[in-house]
Amino acid sequence: MSKILVVDDAKFMRTTLSTLLKHKQHEIIGEAENGEEAISLYQELRPDLVLMDITMPVMNGIDAIKAIMNMDENAIIIVCSAMGQQKVVVEAIESGARDFIMKPFDENRVIDTVNRVLNLQDESMTSN
Repeated sequence: MSKILVVDDAKFMRTTLSTLLKHKQHEIIGEAENGEEAISLYQELRPDLVLMDITMPVMNGIDAIKAIMNMDENAIIIVCSAMGQQKVVVEAIESGARDFIMKPFDENRVIDTVNRVLNLQDESMTSN
């Protein structure tokens, strides 16, 4: 079971993702509504994975990704982005995000992406 931090300024999106992931045996250990909260919760909770929205008030997802990666270069972050934000997704990946999921979400794509990224991490840790 993976410990996941869900970051999105929309409560509905956090609830949707959390419910979906819980049904697939993942544990939601925290939710944040902006980048500052995400950094603080990451430091406190050390999740296995962060699902990070990009466009948020206070601090956006790109800045939060950079801060988390500075804190922990092994952090696993998946960006959640709306259609038409390809340029921002590229910037997020360059900042350290491992993958991205497009909104509106396809439930199977969310689960496949989360499992694939976590499995890749498990494999790289066992091969070291």
